[in-house]
Amino acid sequence: MAPRLDFTSETFFRDPPKAIAALRATGPVVATRFPLVGDVWITTTHDATAQVLKDSTIFTLRKEDGDVAGLRWWMPGLIRTIANNMLTMDEPDHTRLRSIVDEAFRRRAIVAMEPRIHAIADDLAAGLFASGSPADLVARYARILPLSVISELLGLPMADRPRFIAWANAMSSLTNVVSFFRLLFAVRRMRNYLAGQLQIARERGGEGLIAELVQVEREGGEIGPDEMVSMVFLLLAAGSETTTHLISGSVYELLRSPGLRDWLEEDWNRVGLAVEEFLRFVSPVQFSKPRYVRRDVELDGVQLKKGDRVMVMLAAANMDPSVHDRPGQLDLERKPNRHISFGTGIHFCLGHQLARIEGACALKALFTRWPRLGLAVDPSQIHWRKRPGIRAIAKLPVVAETGGTSDAAAPFATIDRSLAQVN
Repeated sequence: MAPRLDFTSETFFRDPPKAIAALRATGPVVATRFPLVGDVWITTTHDATAQVLKDSTIFTLRKEDGDVAGLRWWMPGLIRTIANNMLTMDEPDHTRLRSIVDEAFRRRAIVAMEPRIHAIADDLAAGLFASGSPADLVARYARILPLSVISELLGLPMADRPRFIAWANAMSSLTNVVSFFRLLFAVRRMRNYLAGQLQIARERGGEGLIAELVQVEREGGEIGPDEMVSMVFLLLAAGSETTTHLISGSVYELLRSPGLRDWLEEDWNRVGLAVEEFLRFVSPVQFSKPRYVRRDVELDGVQLKKGDRVMVMLAAANMDPSVHDRPGQLDLERKPNRHISFGTGIHFCLGHQLARIEGACALKALFTRWPRLGLAVDPSQIHWRKRPGIRAIAKLPVVAETGGTSDAAAPFATIDRSLAQVN
């Protein structure tokens, strides 16, 4: 048994390379206990991580009785229904659902959305200090940008975006069993809302990905009503949460390292390269979902038994010195960059292209608008949410450092008033 590492501690999130190196020293696959999941094996190397993600015949997301490997007996039916999505499915159900959303995505040209995404980012950057300085970059920029983009992509009403922000705030508070049950209320309201939006699309049509999914459903796509709701829930939640933490983590690293920020601002054509390194170094998604071991197997020299559960540690794979030179160093010019932040195998992230575009647009819009942006506090005062599996900065107070104020408060005035009503 490896030393018990607290994967939700400030020590772990503040310096992942150090904690990961110590964990890897105990073995390529180690037994530990993970919050909400329980006893589980975790991978600490790139090769072990890739093997688990690619071999879906031995490492499956469902138990032999069909139950999701990561669910516990005490979790209510609502969570089981929401968890019944393509991220928790093996073949052939995974391909059945993935093909439906792939077809809907093909009808929506993601690359063509880049100008619109940049425009949204620029508007939000302009209004960053509309309510005063310092401003929390997480709440006023990093969270709102991906939520705005994914809700627009889905075709959800702009007037409803304050609801999504409130729900996102509730979901980001998940840290333990107590907060898990507090989260149920927000999940239930969110699920009911999305079911209603799907029904509206079935009756009236519309624009956006929800309407496209309904059209694919009408054309014979094999998907049940509950699966459709879970699909949209997944797209809205996964399409915003992780990108929020990619953006905030990237900005934090640049504000800590002015030389890197200056290098990036010299030529914004470098931003794609930088985003790849932030994906590796920040690793907003630290772990995959638990998988069930279908038969006795040796994984990177470690014997696992049938019935064991295993989680790949994406953050550890991204820090593997056998794959990345000086993995604990942030190198925006890193080439090649074989990070595994989007996974691999059949579950390779559907929204990888969108996340990359959002990350690039977020950085360019923010630092073009506020080239002297700075932290309002010492880096030691920045804290991370005690959220297992996700590296999420709780608050990121920033100042413009130019003494200027923004005259673009309109986008936030509506949001602030609406949030007050929602909360």
